[in-house]
Amino acid sequence: MSVTPRAPQYPPYAMQPPYIAHPSTPADWYPRPAPEPVAVPVPAPARTVRSELRGAVLHVELDSPETGNAVTMAMLDELLAVLAVPDPAVRVIVLSAAGRDFCLGGDRDELLAGLDEDPTGGRIRTYGDKARRVCDALTNSPAVTVARVQGRATGAGFALALACDLRVGADNAVFRLPELALGLPVAWGGLLPRLLNEVGPARVREIILTGRPVGAVEARELAILQRVVAEEELDGAVAEWARPVTRRPEAALRVTKTLLASHASATRLADASVLDSELMASVLAAAHYARGLAAQHPAD
Repeated sequence: MSVTPRAPQYPPYAMQPPYIAHPSTPADWYPRPAPEPVAVPVPAPARTVRSELRGAVLHVELDSPETGNAVTMAMLDELLAVLAVPDPAVRVIVLSAAGRDFCLGGDRDELLAGLDEDPTGGRIRTYGDKARRVCDALTNSPAVTVARVQGRATGAGFALALACDLRVGADNAVFRLPELALGLPVAWGGLLPRLLNEVGPARVREIILTGRPVGAVEARELAILQRVVAEEELDGAVAEWARPVTRRPEAALRVTKTLLASHASATRLADASVLDSELMASVLAAAHYARGLAAQHPAD
């Protein structure tokens, strides 16, 4: 009987380290394992608004003190997320701000970048529409809204404070509308009709046309503020207002807020605030176009 010799069985080549290559083997003979993908963490966008519910009081804080709490598109989105869908358990909403100043207005760098991206003003319109929705949410909220103001409240900051039902300011609070000097219309969040309704046409014309600052004492005289206290007493003043409101029956409070908002709106022949975003976009787009022409055709 003949026996067929078996072919020798060699272990399969190791495709993964460790292995030892023969000195004559080219360096790229053995396939190398693909490197493990390195997961690069994507940083979460920085939050510019903080909110905290304490009982029936919702505290909403602008939290970008390094920029003077300048209002960006992201900040408006965060405010809408907190304010647009009211919680029926909330009776009071306190709008405050971190740092020395309440709010130094809209973020001009972002607005100019938006014009570079879309010279027709599309991003400005989106920004303006969101601003109006935020201010309307403060004014029309079934909860009582309270502005807690310290330092400067400029432009958009002025509008956010004025959209609230009750406004208490530190004795260092200063309100200002520099829009005209910056080549802008006073068209942010429905500020102008609210200001005319609260303060009166004659005084509003003077404040807007001169752009002068309005200190805390004068702001109280004009009903821009209803109360002025030392800065360290702001929280106590807010609590004094919030305490009785939280004890009011929810249905009566909601109906009363609706009545107050309705009567305030009835004093206006038309609510032109819906045009704010169009006005802002048109003026900025025209100025941007003019600057572009000037850069292309400099004067001799």
